[in-house]
Amino acid sequence: MNTSLGNSARLFGAGLRALLVLTLVCGVIYPLAVTGVAQGLMPGHANGSKISSHGKVVGSALIGQRYDLPLKKGQETPDPDLRWFQPRPSNGLGTNSVNTQYSLILSGATNRSGDNKELIDWVTAAKAAVVKDNSVPGHPVSPSQVPADAVTSSGSGLDPDISPAYADLQVNRVAARNHLDAAQVARLVDQHTDGRILGFVGEPRVNVLQLNIALKQLAHEAGTR
Repeated sequence: MNTSLGNSARLFGAGLRALLVLTLVCGVIYPLAVTGVAQGLMPGHANGSKISSHGKVVGSALIGQRYDLPLKKGQETPDPDLRWFQPRPSNGLGTNSVNTQYSLILSGATNRSGDNKELIDWVTAAKAAVVKDNSVPGHPVSPSQVPADAVTSSGSGLDPDISPAYADLQVNRVAARNHLDAAQVARLVDQHTDGRILGFVGEPRVNVLQLNIALKQLAHEAGTR
């Protein structure tokens, strides 16, 4: 009986020591080491790829934002603020309906097949809106010019980037709304176009938040001349 109790005590002690050691290593030392390395080598990425403007954090380079006008009375969906470059649609986003204590946005894809009528209606309406919104005097937009990312959401609904083709499509409208020269705005797009990662991964892309920050600065400079 004493032997059995002794063995149990030894096993309990060994398990407790293992728990304490693993808690220290995995719960304290390892996280601190990873955090230290990340902060030392890539602090921007480690802190969420935050983007600042005039000393204030305005968003993350990894999360898309909407640029909309305030809701009008009776509206459920706000109109886009056409002074700014617009991101991809965000049809995959939903709202938190479980814990209503917090106002949360839920990210996700629409999960509809290519022949789904609701998806087809979304894309058709989105294409018509892109054509209408971006057609300015002397620079009409045809449906064939509208790229896929202008009318479809990403898998998360939070894609921060658009294609250079979609950014270029918006140049004349953005220039007209901000009383800027279209060539200046086009150069702005070129300056904020990132190529493929390592030269072959992914596609060229334009971060909408960074582009709009630069646009705001350009419009401010033009207005003070």
